[in-house]
Amino acid sequence: MTNFIDLNDFCLTDVSDLVYDALKIKENVAGFSNKMNGKILGSLFFEPSTRTQFSFQSAMLRLGGNFLGFSDPSVSSILKGESFSDTIRMVSANSDLIVIRHKRDGAARAASFYSSCPIINAGDGTHLHPTQTLTDLLTLKQLKNGFSNLTIGFCGDLKFGRTVNSLAMALSRFKGNKFVFISTKELKISSFLADFLQKNGCSFCERNSLEEAIPELDVLYLTRVQRERFTKADDYEKQKGRFKLTLNTLNSAKSNLVVLHPLPRVDEIDYEVDNDSRAAYFLQASNGIYARMALLLKLLSAKGFQSDFSKANQQGRKLNKVCGNANCIAHFEHDLPKLFVEKEGSFSCIYCDCTEQTEAH
Repeated sequence: MTNFIDLNDFCLTDVSDLVYDALKIKENVAGFSNKMNGKILGSLFFEPSTRTQFSFQSAMLRLGGNFLGFSDPSVSSILKGESFSDTIRMVSANSDLIVIRHKRDGAARAASFYSSCPIINAGDGTHLHPTQTLTDLLTLKQLKNGFSNLTIGFCGDLKFGRTVNSLAMALSRFKGNKFVFISTKELKISSFLADFLQKNGCSFCERNSLEEAIPELDVLYLTRVQRERFTKADDYEKQKGRFKLTLNTLNSAKSNLVVLHPLPRVDEIDYEVDNDSRAAYFLQASNGIYARMALLLKLLSAKGFQSDFSKANQQGRKLNKVCGNANCIAHFEHDLPKLFVEKEGSFSCIYCDCTEQTEAH
């Protein structure tokens, strides 16, 4: 394990081992307090974050290490015109690991091409959020004792929800899981996720009513409608508040339902639900520290780190096309090579996995 960009880059044994390591750390945090002495985490948050940023910093400090970086790119040399790739080169020269959050899809993969140390994806646009998925899996391990034979409902903003993409893709690799996607037609799951599930033979359906879907669920994963993803304020206003979990809604749910939310919440969970035994989102948030401690230790224990750039050029092909995803990092960082990889007879962008392309000009 050299970089942590996408959970699908790793076998199920590796994923399960990380969850098991996180459980061991949670049981004895003090026993790991000196494992990162002298190590530095480069913390690059190009996009706002509270839980993810704080939990990575807390994880590093609890392991005896330290961190440097920024939570606002306007205070860095980016404001002076420094390129994304040069920023990554500079920070990696001063760090042992880098954790990056960015508003552009594929930014973490792009960073791995230029970094001289391991890269951790803390959320890239609307694409993926694999460390949140580790946190989710740790919580499910504690409350459901595993990741198989579950009916999981995802409710809210499923179009832009990178946490939804990551968790659904991860759980689709375990046996017997079924997915129920609950949203408006405007915020239904992306074609990226739908194609992935269909190609992998996963059972899923789409609904527009939380009340109708909740009786069959073992897990309910709620997400907020993300104001920052909308280009028009009116479009956001039409979508917010369409789904809300209340105690009344929970009356028809299973007694052992697990309610998750990556947080922050806005108005999609009534505060009265917090005291219900099925509400697990605050446990989920606290588990982020232990999941990320396990990940940091795993990445720094790996031997022979090498930049992904040479591998990318070996695997990727330059086509006379550009990625069809308007939010792909390749559209905004012009020094990045436009590379595509062939998967099952089609070409997908090496950065954001989009399988659509348009002709280059």
